[in-house]
Amino acid sequence: MTTKFKFLLLFLLVVQLTKAQDQDAVLLTVDGETIMTSEFLRVYNKNLDLVKDESQKDIDSYLKLFTEYQLKLKEAKRLKLDEDPKYQREFLSYKKQLTKNYLSENKVTEDLVKEAYERNSYDINASHVLVRLDESVKDTTNVYDKISSLRERVLNEGFDKVKADAHDGTTIFVEDLGYFSAFKMVYDFESAAYNTPVGEVSEPFRTQFGYHVVKVNDKRPSRGTITAAHIMVGLNQKDSLLVPEERINEIYKKLSQGESFDALAKQFSDDKSSAKNGGTLSPFKSGQLSSVKFEDDAFGLVNDGEFSEPFLTDYGWHIVKRISLKPIKSYDELKPTLEARVKRDSRSKLINQAMVEELKGRYDIGYNEEAKSYFESIITDEYFSRSWRLPDSFEKDEVIFSINQRDFTYNEFGRHIMAAQRTYANKARPASEVVEKEYESFFESSILKYREDNLEMENQEFANILKEYRDGLLLFDLMEKEIWNKAAKDSVGLENYYEKNKTKYQWQERVDFVMASSADEDIATKVFKLMKRGKSQEEIENALNNDKEQNVIFTKGVYNTNDNRLPSDFNAKKGVSGVYNHNEAFHVINVNEILPAGTKSLKEAKGMVINDYQNEIETNWVNSLYDRFSIEVNKDALNAVKQLINN
Repeated sequence: MTTKFKFLLLFLLVVQLTKAQDQDAVLLTVDGETIMTSEFLRVYNKNLDLVKDESQKDIDSYLKLFTEYQLKLKEAKRLKLDEDPKYQREFLSYKKQLTKNYLSENKVTEDLVKEAYERNSYDINASHVLVRLDESVKDTTNVYDKISSLRERVLNEGFDKVKADAHDGTTIFVEDLGYFSAFKMVYDFESAAYNTPVGEVSEPFRTQFGYHVVKVNDKRPSRGTITAAHIMVGLNQKDSLLVPEERINEIYKKLSQGESFDALAKQFSDDKSSAKNGGTLSPFKSGQLSSVKFEDDAFGLVNDGEFSEPFLTDYGWHIVKRISLKPIKSYDELKPTLEARVKRDSRSKLINQAMVEELKGRYDIGYNEEAKSYFESIITDEYFSRSWRLPDSFEKDEVIFSINQRDFTYNEFGRHIMAAQRTYANKARPASEVVEKEYESFFESSILKYREDNLEMENQEFANILKEYRDGLLLFDLMEKEIWNKAAKDSVGLENYYEKNKTKYQWQERVDFVMASSADEDIATKVFKLMKRGKSQEEIENALNNDKEQNVIFTKGVYNTNDNRLPSDFNAKKGVSGVYNHNEAFHVINVNEILPAGTKSLKEAKGMVINDYQNEIETNWVNSLYDRFSIEVNKDALNAVKQLINN
């Protein structure tokens, strides 16, 4: 039986067990609470590919982990951590974010995803004028007139002139935005930019920030995704001999002489995460990195294998090499990512409107046909001066509409319409218009809220994800309280643990050295001879380097003898070594001092000691949970699970 078929069989079984409780069996009982076989299989199957320790794929081993997880949940609830206001706020915040991903209407979502893909295929270069306006302000006449006037000035005088005269950085912003694509701006702004032809200025439009006009300067196809490598020399160096700008120029000389980018990155780049791979970075596209300068220099390279001149960013000095450049991915490849972003974006308002229509067809909805006329009859002119109150005879218990078995009352709509009167201050209009508008608003919010409140019952996937987060957040708080904080704050216990286990915390042998590196073995041999004669670094550099050629580079520091800067066959002894071949270059090492292996002090090993002490505390604590709570395993159900997994 193939692995694929076994997983398919497992999936089908889980589905069947979930749908038919009479075919499910209790696998585990923890302090009276039962956990079904289907739940265990769901979690096991979900986590199977994430588990790197093969022993955890064994059912008995995984059941032990699963049981301890349940014990910790029991302890968290015993301590009432789930009632803590901070926990509840964090959980509800996550639930609100997760819910947005499930409250959508597929057709509208698909249209927005296609639009996002089309826009993502182009970069827009734009400038804009913004007159700030609070989103709640309804009287916008003055602000609209101001933005219209500024638009006329841009058309007649030019953007730069208006920027110099009008920008104050507080209420009026006149800014160059550079290049951007989909999702970089709020949706209304993005739409205005993409719908404005190059060279033209849009009509005024409103976002949550105020009124804008946007001037589109350029529209170009997406620059795609680049794979690049870089050599970085950081601005803060522990090597006292190294001046960052001088070092990057030395490296650039060596590259220009034809030396290997890969080898120089491995030996000299301060970006350790990429240096071991010859400086290669993860692929990125325009706007993805935090440094525009780095992106522009990388995308500015014309051919694969071409490298830039040294340039400076906030992180240090760089030389970047283009490895490959790929155009934007196909729609099918990008669709899942774009869909997730659309649902998080302000585009979700459009999705919500479509969702309301879909829910109207799904739910059993009853309307009170007399409700609107009743509310029209009780609204008076006081409503428009914000002094209106519900009458004493208000029929608060009447039902305005129902969704499934949930009745929404006059009292709920009454509170809504009371709160809404602030938006109608000094704007008298027929009561029927107010009631119609606010009724639609109240109905939309009510049906979406009903869907949200019942989503956990209606959508099993949502319920599973929410449970995992609820439990995970609870366990984090529990571990922080019972384990992590105790280990970090228990200085006496920490010191006692260190004294009993100090042999675990050892320094490897280290060397304090100066190393000269060259791509030319003959040059390295000359360095060796000069070092042997006691020549200084400055004397050697003056003898072997010149304005046109960088033949040797020096490095100084204290490193473990197995550091990747040092040759694997390096023989740690005081004095000048022979010539080593390492990282496609030749090196001569002058060892000033050998620092022998030995026991680290508690201060030096504190991070590791705290981690190990935490593990000891946790082991003892988990054992106490086994004593506190009763555990029963259904052997028959467990054997059935084993038979299923192993077949």
